[in-house]
Amino acid sequence: MYSRSVISTLVIVLIALFSSYQSVAQDAAAGGGDAAKGKELFSTLCQQCHAVTDEKVIGPGLKGITKRRDTAWLLKWVKNPQAVISSGDAYATALYAKFQPLVMQSFPDLSDDDIKNILAHIDASAAPAPAAGPATGGAVAATATPASESPSGLFTAVLVALLVVMLLVLGVLLVLVTILSKAVGPTTGEGGQATPFLQRLKTSLGAAASNSTLRSIVLWLFVFVVTKQTFDGLYSVGVSQGYAPKQPIAFSHKLHAGQYQVNCNYCHTSVYKGKIATIPSANICMNCHGEIKRESPEIQKIYKAIETDTPIEWVRVHNLPDLAYFNHAQHTNVGQVQCQTCHGEIEKMEVVEQRSSLTMGWCIDCHRKTEVATKDNAYYDKLVALHKKGSKEPLRVANIGGLECSKCHY
Repeated sequence: MYSRSVISTLVIVLIALFSSYQSVAQDAAAGGGDAAKGKELFSTLCQQCHAVTDEKVIGPGLKGITKRRDTAWLLKWVKNPQAVISSGDAYATALYAKFQPLVMQSFPDLSDDDIKNILAHIDASAAPAPAAGPATGGAVAATATPASESPSGLFTAVLVALLVVMLLVLGVLLVLVTILSKAVGPTTGEGGQATPFLQRLKTSLGAAASNSTLRSIVLWLFVFVVTKQTFDGLYSVGVSQGYAPKQPIAFSHKLHAGQYQVNCNYCHTSVYKGKIATIPSANICMNCHGEIKRESPEIQKIYKAIETDTPIEWVRVHNLPDLAYFNHAQHTNVGQVQCQTCHGEIEKMEVVEQRSSLTMGWCIDCHRKTEVATKDNAYYDKLVALHKKGSKEPLRVANIGGLECSKCHY
């Protein structure tokens, strides 16, 4: 778990890396690191405080870091900054003297390749995008005009709903026109005298009411509507889809997970390794807010909770019944299911709400459709081989017991 000193010491690292008065030659490829692997490490360890651009988050942006310090110095510094300071390194000593008593946290568990991968990711992110070539044969360059956007699903649904309503209204109007046309038509009674309008209207409505076919249609429509509403109400019992309670502290996932791209694992520390994702404690918040936005009224609530040793009473949004077993690690780590699959676009939510129904039918439908993530997982090798002998379809969760009652109920 990070502490307040970790954030402060990371600032020291970045001052060292971005000092403009001392630069050392470094190869552009950052020692041949893997940028893809570095991206994952960066999002977990660095992204909470730093950007790969010049933008300042908590500490300075990391653009150009490999041109300011050489790889050998960076490897030593990240693994054990205190040792670099103790060795008498002039640059490290100057940094410590300037920012003491804050000390950079050591990362001895990171290998040389891990650090090089992070540096490669930073360099790759800072590299300019290739310029679009000139259009040939009268074709328009890809960047000349943005692709046209198709109507959203919601917009299409609204159009269909409006069309259905218009058809229903049209049908009702046709019925009314038919009845009124008969009522106001040139109907005459006995002796050639015209029948009064109200009498003709009453006669037409009476004839319609006495029509057994029409009465049956109306009756069955009524029964159908009442039955549907009853079952819809029963199926909605215990379903909290759309639930978005007010929290004791106004925390914005849109700001943290969206704009600053804070990895879910940073706050929900057990999401990849435990049954539950866990609610972050106040000291995790203080890793960042011990230094930034301290004057914010919402941040002051965190300070008060810590000073009074009072837990923050977060309101749970997603809550499965006790009769259902769900393991986060099994889905996010082994199954490689993205958080958005169940929680919706969490990175766009100011206030978190339950987007999915989380019903048994919803889970079963997912198990029927989702393919098992078997790549690079030797545990499934024999199972995949057996499955391919009897089926040409991909191996899905339903094929490995995902529909058995005991999987979720125990």
